Amino acid sequence: MKILNWLLLFSILLCISVFFYGCSGCSQSGIRDKNRSTTSNNHHSSFQNRGKTIVKMEQVGGVYQIPVDVNGVRMSFIFDTGASNISISTTEAMFLAKQGLLSKEDIVGSQKYMDANGDISEGTVINLKTIKIGDRVLNNIEAGVVDNLNAPLLFGQSALSKFGKIYIDNKRGEITFE
Repeated sequence: MKILNWLLLFSILLCISVFFYGCSGCSQSGIRDKNRSTTSNNHHSSFQNRGKTIVKMEQVGGVYQIPVDVNGVRMSFIFDTGASNISISTTEAMFLAKQGLLSKEDIVGSQKYMDANGDISEGTVINLKTIKIGDRVLNNIEAGVVDNLNAPLLFGQSALSKFGKIYIDNKRGEITFE
């Protein structure tokens, strides 16, 4: 519960800071907080299991979703090559925190996001300890928590960039990661 309260307080402080300081230079890829370090000794990303991994896609409402385990919890993400980060809503972040799978130490900073409609939102940047897709395990991957309870889960470039090649087979409904 303390982590949940801390996340709520952090979100309120972010909203206040945006109100007083405004938004300058936001882009679709997001603008990192100037007070946030771009490198951290505690959060170096890596992944295990090199080689081919084939993952089944499911078409839902015109987008492809893929099964991804986040810190051991199965979630369905939209496969989004245009998203700069993995993105989750506050609902998933609160669930992970309640399960003890997301802690105060996993909060990295803040970031401004521009969605496809051009709307700018403030979000919290977190470190996800493990992202598992198929037999691949990515460690210490940055993700954005969008301040919206119903925001879609996006599997974006903070994870996708860790793979050498990605092939999409629309006929078979599969994505191959190399």
